[in-house]
Amino acid sequence: MLIALIGQDKAGALQTRLDNRDAHVAYLKETGVVSQAGPLLDEDGQMSGSLVILDVQDMAVAQAWADNDPYAKAGLFAEVKLIAWKKVI
Repeated sequence: MLIALIGQDKAGALQTRLDNRDAHVAYLKETGVVSQAGPLLDEDGQMSGSLVILDVQDMAVAQAWADNDPYAKAGLFAEVKLIAWKKVI
C-alpha cells in the first residue's frame, strides 16, 4: 500500500529542520519503506515541509513510521497528513 506523508513545517522552523536533517535522511534510508521523498519548498525556495511516499502494509504502519521520524520527534511539523496514494506514472 502506498501512503503519501505530507508534513508542513511550523513557521520559523527551518533551523529545526536543518539540525535534524541528517538523522531524518538516515531514517528514510534505513527503514526500507520509502519509495520517494523530498522537501516541499516555500515561495523563496526554502525547505518548508516534506513529501514522503511510503510503501507499507497499512495505515497503522505508516502512522508508526511517521511517529518515529526524527523530524516528528523534534517537533518540526505543524501538520502531518497520511493519505493513501495510487501511482499512475
